[in-house]
Amino acid sequence: MADLIEMLRTGLPAEAVLTDPDITGSYAHDMASFCQAGLPAAVVLPRTVEQVQHVMRTATALRVPVVPQGARTGLSGAANASDGCIVLSLVKMDRVLEINAVDRIAVVEPGVVNATLSRAVREQGLYYPPDPSSWEQCTIGGNIGTASGGLCCVKYGVTAEYVLGLDVVLADGRLLTCGRRTAKGVAGFDLTRLFVGSEGSLGVVVKAVLALKPAPLEQLALAAEFPSTAAACEAICRIMERGHAPALLELMDRTCVRAVNDLANMGLPDSTEALLLAAFDTPDPAADLAEVGRLCTAAGATEVVPADDAAESELLLKARRMTLTALEAVKSATMIDDVCVPRSRLAEMIDGTAAIAGKYDLTIGVVAHAGDGNTHPTVCFDAADPDEAWRARESFDEIMALGLSLGGTITGEHGVGLLKKEWLARELGPVGMELHQGIKQVFDPLGLLNPGKVI
Repeated sequence: MADLIEMLRTGLPAEAVLTDPDITGSYAHDMASFCQAGLPAAVVLPRTVEQVQHVMRTATALRVPVVPQGARTGLSGAANASDGCIVLSLVKMDRVLEINAVDRIAVVEPGVVNATLSRAVREQGLYYPPDPSSWEQCTIGGNIGTASGGLCCVKYGVTAEYVLGLDVVLADGRLLTCGRRTAKGVAGFDLTRLFVGSEGSLGVVVKAVLALKPAPLEQLALAAEFPSTAAACEAICRIMERGHAPALLELMDRTCVRAVNDLANMGLPDSTEALLLAAFDTPDPAADLAEVGRLCTAAGATEVVPADDAAESELLLKARRMTLTALEAVKSATMIDDVCVPRSRLAEMIDGTAAIAGKYDLTIGVVAHAGDGNTHPTVCFDAADPDEAWRARESFDEIMALGLSLGGTITGEHGVGLLKKEWLARELGPVGMELHQGIKQVFDPLGLLNPGKVI
């Protein structure tokens, strides 16, 4: 331990190396439930690429594990420390290095907060679409590590589609530059995409070149109430089948609707079994909303409420934004799943989750990025009750099994981390796992980077 701290301090400012257990313990885990976390030997907060390289060279020399971290808003345990590791927190590398309106790129350090980048590019008439729900806290490095998504993915896509190039410090301290600044390029294997979603297990991202879009037009939203999940999902299928391109298409099940009503007196009728929210940022959003409203009515919607302006749109979307807070008020703990299924199987996923909730006598609310089939079943439970906590974990696993049985994936945007490591092998199969392990061996032969995560 003394050798480790001494070697770290030879290449880092004194204030960048934290060893007080009361402080380092606060860096031990992210926001996931049911994931073990150890006590790090040290937390380091570098500000430069050279300092990150020094940390990795030190870790390699002493064979000490390294856990890269962003803002620790993740939901899979990917940022959890292991006993005796170095936690490499990148939050101090938080500069927006360049915004180029001609090339439509931004160059950023990994500690830049998503919302900070979004606002900075908006000032130049540009748009960075990936918008996780934690966008006011989460960092770009963390978004890259988990290949995160958000509400606008249905039209604009996920983080992976916006990462053009990366600078990555490898496990032995070497600096790799991969990808490009150009609008297209196919030179060599796509190493950039390989790092996106790797959860810090292959290298440490220290700089990213991100693609930008022109700033979209103002959104208008619509809310539609349905008497059944099946009817709401039928509307979703028809909306996508007809070629509409909503900027947002979200679904709340009856549990979420009731939780929001209980918390904020939103006035949604008790008969609402599903609430569908759609928004368009097209040149004529009112016309698009009118057509979607007709599709919702044809599918069985009991009420369709289109907004007339941006202020009304925000009011309609308020229920969706409050969902997690409302579910957190139901019980002392929540466990958020992240199962993505084909849109055509969405109703089966939601109704199947309701059956699992009944089986285990739990409250499980489902909110979904309905346009891309990404569901977030949220299990509410009392963490102090061992039996209820056990039932919560069992229900979580059954929900993942349900998703796979419907042709889906165990994670659409939260990542694998510790929470879903066993399930990854079931999804990938033995050949897929063998190749993943081979790739890990190439990039991190000593197994020092985020050990025990993903694979």
